[in-house]
Amino acid sequence: MSKFEHFSAQMAIDAVRKAALLCAHVRANLTADGALAKNDKSPVTIADYGSQAVILHLLQAATPDIPVVAEEDADALRADDNAALRAQVFAEVRRILPQLGNPEILAAIDRGNHTGGPAGRFWTLDPIDGTKGFLRNDQYAIALALVEDGQPVMGVLGCPELPCGHEATAKTGCLLAACRGEGAWLYPLDAGEAAPVKVSSTADTALACFCESVESGHSRHDWSATVAEKLGITRPSVRMDSQCKYASIARGDADIYLRLPTRPGYEEKIWDHAAGCLVVEEAGGTVTDIRGKPLDFSAGRTLRHNSGVVATNGRWHDQVIAAIQAATPA
Repeated sequence: MSKFEHFSAQMAIDAVRKAALLCAHVRANLTADGALAKNDKSPVTIADYGSQAVILHLLQAATPDIPVVAEEDADALRADDNAALRAQVFAEVRRILPQLGNPEILAAIDRGNHTGGPAGRFWTLDPIDGTKGFLRNDQYAIALALVEDGQPVMGVLGCPELPCGHEATAKTGCLLAACRGEGAWLYPLDAGEAAPVKVSSTADTALACFCESVESGHSRHDWSATVAEKLGITRPSVRMDSQCKYASIARGDADIYLRLPTRPGYEEKIWDHAAGCLVVEEAGGTVTDIRGKPLDFSAGRTLRHNSGVVATNGRWHDQVIAAIQAATPA
């Protein structure tokens, strides 16, 4: 057992684990009618809604006075023409929490409507980070963080498709958790003993491995390639969806994560970064925006005071920031 003995951390880990089980079952049985398009055209699956319902119901039971900033709401799910999808969500949630009725499931999903801000505590949740990866049978994550006075103090990343170790026999599926000042820990997703994780010890940027988003709409791949050239990196980038990239930095699989802005004025969402940011920092790494500013989770539901995200093993973070600035497209 890790140092996370106190109630809220263990509860968060258990909630993410239950949601991950739901997501894995949904993906194994996903059909064409298991997804719909939101207004921003990103796919939403029964797993997004089911994961959010499971976690937010458990948070409500354990920490009823702490509000939640979450990605989804149940408005689209309530629409008459989504009756089949709604029925699937209800069925999947009740596989995990059989006591819940339909109104309770919808109410749990809708609980994530807090606006965030600089004072007090709130949870922030991405029930499936990397929905497109989920639909492609690739990487995705369930990301839950507790934010206090504008900074993450606890984070949990459930990574159902990320191997738990580097051995050929390592099980697929892991969970990373961190509490401020207590380090970062790796758990097998299906329960088991935890082990501490640390960022890589790579000292030469020429030997570094960097990762970035699969989707070109999430990060400027051309800009990343120029940054890599300036740093002397010759290894091809590793592209994966979701906050699994943060997990890869935290456990030393990669050395640099670049999320470079694709358009002026875009504001990153706090649920896309809070848990991963803390896990990397507690594993010994550094996370900032592309200007070297710490990520500011106090401005509401977005990182409006930041531009892009850079996570490294911390050994030459300033050098990476300088290379980004030097390579900034005209």
